[in-house]
This record gives sequence, C-alpha cells and structure tokens, in this order.
Amino acid sequence: MRQAGRYLPEYREIRTQAKDFLDLCYTPDRAARVTLQPIERFRPDAAILFSDILVIPDALGQQVRFVEGRGPVLEPISGPDDVTTLSTGRVLEHLAPVFETVRLTRAELPADVALIGFAGAPWTVATYMFEGGSTRDFNTVKARAIGDPETFDRLLDLLVDSTSQYLKAQVDAGAQALQLFDTWASAVPASLFGGWVTEPTRRIVEIVKAHAPDVPVIGFARGIGPRIPDYVTQTGIDAVGLDSAVTEKEALAIQAHVPVQGNLDPAFVLAGGRPMEDEARRIISELSHGPFVFNLAHGINKDTPHENVEQLAEIIRSGGKPT
Repeated sequence: MRQAGRYLPEYREIRTQAKDFLDLCYTPDRAARVTLQPIERFRPDAAILFSDILVIPDALGQQVRFVEGRGPVLEPISGPDDVTTLSTGRVLEHLAPVFETVRLTRAELPADVALIGFAGAPWTVATYMFEGGSTRDFNTVKARAIGDPETFDRLLDLLVDSTSQYLKAQVDAGAQALQLFDTWASAVPASLFGGWVTEPTRRIVEIVKAHAPDVPVIGFARGIGPRIPDYVTQTGIDAVGLDSAVTEKEALAIQAHVPVQGNLDPAFVLAGGRPMEDEARRIISELSHGPFVFNLAHGINKDTPHENVEQLAEIIRSGGKPT
C-alpha cells in the first residue's frame, strides 16, 4: 500500500531530481529506483510498481498535473464533448515509460521477490476526472453520472478499455500480479454499485485473464464492508484487499473463498511501538491459518518513521512471534 514512497529519505532525494510528480512516474530509471528502495531497506516478499492511478486520464488526453500541497489537479469533464475528445489510441505509446520501469525493476529484483503492477479501478479514476481532483462529497461525479448515464457509461467503457490495455502491457513487461484500487467505492449508492464498481472491474479482470490467465488479480474496494462478498463473486478477482474496518469474523468468512490482503491501519505504523506490535500480531494470529497476505489497510502516511516500518517487517518475518 504505497510501499514505494514518500516516507523514505531516499525517495525524497530522488523526488527533488524530477521536474514534477508525473515526470518522476515517466522517468523509468528513477521510477524503478523508487520501486526498489523499500525492497533494499525492508526486504518484503513483493514490490509494487511506482506509478499513479491518474496516468490513465493523462494517457487518454485529459490535462493532469500535480500541485505541491494540493495534490492532483485535472481539467474536469463538464459534458459529453469532453468525453468524446478522449482517446484510447495513444494509451500504450504514452505509457511506454511505465512499462520500461516494470522491465528495469523486474531485472533488478531478486528472483523470489514478486513484482505487483496496478491501476485504478474505473469508478475511482472517474471521480478525479469529473471532480477535477480529490473530493470529500463526490457530488459532481454522482450528479453527472445519474443525470447523464449515457456519457458516464461511455467514460467507463473508455476506462475499462484503457485500463485493460495498461495492465496487459504491465504483465508483458514483467509484472507477476496485478492490483486494482477502487479507493472511493464506498461513495457509490448501493443501487448503482453493480454498474459503477463491480461490472467495470469484472470486465477488466475478464480481459486481463484472457491475456494472462495465470496472473492473479487483487481487488481493493475500500470501505464497502458487507458488500465485499458480492464484490468478490461478481468481479472474478483472485484475492481481495481489506480495509481496517473489516472485522475478524468478516475477514475469516471472506477468506474461506479467496485469499485476503490487509489490514493493519496505517495509523498504527505511524505511532509505532507496542500498539503497532500488538495489532500486527493480532492480525497475523487471526488470518494466518488461511490464504493471507499481510499488508496495510490503505496507503502509508508520508510522516511515518522508517524505523517503525522496519520494526513491522521484523514482526511479520517472525510470523507474529515475540522476538
């Protein structure tokens, strides 16, 4: 969960060498180095590609930039004509630097360390495209999607197509597993969840699996709670990421059907010490009897001391046993 990133001093050093955040994502030697930094420092079992979910709107032709202190800023979609101007025809060419990052990273990783590629799920990416950046209420995207479903469905189709191309190319470049992040899935009304979340994800999984049937796909739809079992069965994902609101009972019920990933709240890693140790050991004790990937419940906080991450890594490597 944002494994390669902002909390490491070596990341911040490389970040100063890039013109902006997208420039870092599109410079393969630097992006590969950032992907490898946590592997060299913490020795986890897998690396996750350094990139961003908003490279897809950028590749489609929407104006995307990152502003220090504010985050992503996009030229928002305001009507059907804005969707018409977007094109999937240039996606692979535009994102070629990302695929080179995958190749460079895979070549340097130890053979026993997997490389995870990723993309944003269509609903979550669409929220940024309509809202023009991050939002707390999602009123614009939901109102537009409800009021003009034809335009919204056309955008979802573009995102399914472009995301599928993107993920297949990551596999061809060396990614050995894929993760789809639907960070804002909890904002979708229950009556529209199938059309906006599960169906677009199912189509992506189907297309990717037709191309690479043995590459596992992990789905992470944050904050959907009791809808997780339906999300799993309706999308065809191979494993599911869990956020920190999922209880032990719920996690075990899901784990009976698919592997689970998660679900340590990043705040515990920010705090460190005994609270983090106890919570990590609790999760390992509860979930390690079935198919389980220990991970955070969402992205690591940028102010997290790297010493806390090292402490957590040691707990995981010990299987949760006291050291």
